[in-house]
Amino acid sequence: QVKIVESGGGLVQPGGSLRLSCAASGSIATFFSWAWYRRTPGNERELVAQATHVGDINYEDSVKGRFTISRDVTRNTVYLQMTGLKPQDTAVYYCNIYADYHNYWGQGTQVTVSS
Repeated sequence: QVKIVESGGGLVQPGGSLRLSCAASGSIATFFSWAWYRRTPGNERELVAQATHVGDINYEDSVKGRFTISRDVTRNTVYLQMTGLKPQDTAVYYCNIYADYHNYWGQGTQVTVSS
């Protein structure tokens, strides 16, 4: 059984950085895509960044140049490096992994950007 565990959220000042991690445990043969979403109160969950096993990477316009999605194959872990954080980046962040024809979600981690 595959389990997804997120970590790395917290409180950071504007302009600061955080790295979110999403570790997948269990047997996974093929990662097809991995992504990070975020949700703020009263809003729909929005896609922040997505990458695929064929090398496609996409970012939401407001995070381009500031956020970087990556994956450590040996650790079965997906990351979201966030720099130049802004108050409007405050949200609950969720990782999503599509692997072996199954869709997996992390539990969510709160990111708060405030002085």
